Amino acid sequence: MNKRRYNSEKAKRDIIEKATLIFSQKGYNQASVQEISKASGYSKGHIYYHFENKEKLFVLLAQNTMQDWYTKWAVKESSYSTATEKLYGIGKHVLYNYQTPLLKGGQELASNPASSLESIKALHDLAVIPMGVYRAILQEGVENGEFEEGNINEWTILIGTWLGGLCQLTNTQELHSLEPLFIQAVTIFLASIKRRI
Repeated sequence: MNKRRYNSEKAKRDIIEKATLIFSQKGYNQASVQEISKASGYSKGHIYYHFENKEKLFVLLAQNTMQDWYTKWAVKESSYSTATEKLYGIGKHVLYNYQTPLLKGGQELASNPASSLESIKALHDLAVIPMGVYRAILQEGVENGEFEEGNINEWTILIGTWLGGLCQLTNTQELHSLEPLFIQAVTIFLASIKRRI
């Protein structure tokens, strides 16, 4: 029984690994379960047993990617001592971790009229993770007196959409050349919320 469970988990890991590679190379629309089956060495039936369908498999991979984004941030966050430093830090983190191998596939799935509303909602819900990070930093800044009292929900939306908008430039420009823009965006944002002494 234990051996069977172990093999099942190994199969799932192998399928996830190969599916990530194929979706990264081909995008969502061009990748097929047949290719994932061939690359992983597991039958299509085995893949469907674990993941139900291609959409659900992709959504799981996207969720894993976002969890990885958060884990990387959590490691970096501990090196910053103030909310102001964290805001600059998250700006750089967003810049250098926006372009993921699955980004194009996620955009394809979200804009595909054949995609289920459940899958599209699951992808959109991934935005909750970075927004939660922004909100926590802003809340900390208010609580420790770095930032003025204000509408943290509105600030979260503003910084999130501002950084997200800047991320569109990562499709056409080198990341290091964009870093000054991200820093300036945070500087301008901070100027409006910093506590005046």
